[in-house]
Amino acid sequence: MSIYTEIGLKRVVNASGRVTVLGVSTFSDRIAEAAREGGQSYVVIEDLMTRAGELISKHTGAEASCPTSCASAAIALTTAAFVSRGRYTDMMRLPDSMGLANQIVLQKGHSINYGAPIPTTIRLGGGVPVEVGQANEVHPEDIEESINEKTIALLYVKSHHSVQKGMVSIETMRDIAHVHGLPFVMDCAAEEDFRKYIALGADVVCYSGAKALEATTSGFVTGRRDIIQNVQKQYHGIGRAMKVGKEQIMGLLAALDQYDERDHKAEVAANVAKVDWLVEHVNAIDGLRAEKIQDEAGRAIFRCRVAFDPACAPAFDMEHVNAQLRGGDPVVWARAEFLNLGKIDFDPRPMGEGDKELIVKRLSEIMEA
Repeated sequence: MSIYTEIGLKRVVNASGRVTVLGVSTFSDRIAEAAREGGQSYVVIEDLMTRAGELISKHTGAEASCPTSCASAAIALTTAAFVSRGRYTDMMRLPDSMGLANQIVLQKGHSINYGAPIPTTIRLGGGVPVEVGQANEVHPEDIEESINEKTIALLYVKSHHSVQKGMVSIETMRDIAHVHGLPFVMDCAAEEDFRKYIALGADVVCYSGAKALEATTSGFVTGRRDIIQNVQKQYHGIGRAMKVGKEQIMGLLAALDQYDERDHKAEVAANVAKVDWLVEHVNAIDGLRAEKIQDEAGRAIFRCRVAFDPACAPAFDMEHVNAQLRGGDPVVWARAEFLNLGKIDFDPRPMGEGDKELIVKRLSEIMEA
């Protein structure tokens, strides 16, 4: 039994990963305790935000940082900081940015929907997204020639959702931004290295707290001090609608400390072993074929991909398999991005004891039926 089954909801087997639709991740007792203690005490929020930013920066190597309620809020607040430049009257009228420089350039293959569209998140901060190139091919000239007097930043989306082929590299886009005196911003919501992109020359990087860190629902912006100062000011404007609670901040700080202490190589090895087990046992099911794949964005994340055996002709499609998995009790929630190609993926990272065996059992029952 869980607190959710106690209120009448089905148990969920998370075979999808750290995704918002399933509550992102679960956090440890250490993080829960930090959040509890934070929630049971009072603090001057402005002081907490500033101090938290100092502590976050120790983990990122940046000049300054600012906690947020999530990575989406981090992008919206950063956009608002660029549009308003910290000017009070402009902050007070956002997201109305008429007459202000407000254009943010991003590659068309990075204009993704991660549960909400990236352009919508930019618009929340008063920005105007300018998508350049084509969905599968962008050239440096597409970026260069889109820059004008209204351009305020260049945005690079580092995500498995993004198109991986044909895009301009991080380094090239960074250099274009800096040649034009523009800040280079990265959305790295689910990335697992919190120093890499600052060290690579990004001016601002936006992260999720609840994904790789497995923290409370939270996020943060890290980067140049002048930009971060203007990000924090936005909590007196549009940020009021996306404020981050004291308990979220304390959970985030505890998660950052814990993350540095974790044995990440051992975690990867354990997850690979689960994938190998799934591949072996799914391949023993008549009509199915499984293989081990790596995350599209190159992270050290491996999954079990399942498709129909080409030698068989099942009377149903993979969408039916997915519907059966999600319609059962417990619910089995796999990754469904490639259903239209007849593939379904299982991510072992959030799986608990007995979950992989249950998945194989359910797949066997579906194929037998």
